[in-house]
Amino acid sequence: MKHITALLLASWLLSACNTIHGLGEDIQRGGEKVKEAATSVSQKL
Repeated sequence: MKHITALLLASWLLSACNTIHGLGEDIQRGGEKVKEAATSVSQKL
């Protein structure tokens, strides 16, 4: 079940980007969200 979910998520993400540049921007935004979440958690500790 996890593999199917991961595959569906990956296909959705890839279909959202029409170019390699768009993919790079999406990955960058994802990294920024992870960084924000990590900062938020570290401030709460």
